Amino acid sequence: MEILNMDDPASLAQEAEKVDSESYLQLIDHVILLLSKDGGTRGNTEFFGKVLKKPPKGTAIIVGDIHGDLESLHHILNASNFIELAQKGRDVFMIFLGDYGDRGIHSADVYFVVLSLKKMFPEKVILMRGNHEGPKDLLASPHDLPLHLERRFGDKADAVYERLTRLFEYLYLAVIVDKRYIMLHGGVPSQATSIEDVAYARQKHPAESHLEEILWSDPVESIAGTRFSPRGAGRLFGSDVTNTFLGLLNVQMIIRGHEPANYGYKINHEGKVLTLFSRKGPPYYNQQGAYLHLNLSERVENARQIRRFLKWI
Repeated sequence: MEILNMDDPASLAQEAEKVDSESYLQLIDHVILLLSKDGGTRGNTEFFGKVLKKPPKGTAIIVGDIHGDLESLHHILNASNFIELAQKGRDVFMIFLGDYGDRGIHSADVYFVVLSLKKMFPEKVILMRGNHEGPKDLLASPHDLPLHLERRFGDKADAVYERLTRLFEYLYLAVIVDKRYIMLHGGVPSQATSIEDVAYARQKHPAESHLEEILWSDPVESIAGTRFSPRGAGRLFGSDVTNTFLGLLNVQMIIRGHEPANYGYKINHEGKVLTLFSRKGPPYYNQQGAYLHLNLSERVENARQIRRFLKWI
């Protein structure tokens, strides 16, 4: 399958709206193959299990939850000029923090666009795993992706869904920018004692809670340790858990998605945790979405300092 007019984000949206199930399946298989070959060191990126480690250089366009909002994704691609910059070989990366589908009528289209970007720029697009890409025993609710696929692909929907869920197993759990940031979808694996607990969290699941907490947990103020989460999975975690985790990995800040935010972002734990929410509209009704256009080489030790890199939708 060839993507036409790759320099035009609108063409991706148009292709997404008309792609057939066979081409969609071929795209998923192509990305699975790309991800299955990752390992060792490539360029300035080190692959360690499901963790990517990068030096503090270049520009990162960091996108939080999209949840089937094709319009917001299209806005981000246009405003960031990512496709043109990537085609010119600039040192730019687009990092998605997970939750591409569910709760939005364009869920199938959003997956198509982000997977197409990965196919176009395999070294420059990083796809992370959210709780809506979780394993079967940690499925989010409502999980309406199968309904969106059925409406779109009819009797081929089951095959597309099966292939997408296979893809989910290949998505990354964290990106670490050396001495700067760790990016993940949800929260801190509170029992982690090494980077291996993040990198190989899927293999340790469900005997250990690392994967569940990475995909599901949320930061809260005024508690120590962790508490039961009203989501029914993951934990609520306090600033002491954040500080221990940051010290373990020798980084300054967590950049995450997972939680709706009325203005597209929120800050927790004295600026050590930044949450991004990059979609708008029902069922969340937030006033704005936000993403980051972040200079990785600039040292930022607090999320309040990072706000100047925020872009709004």
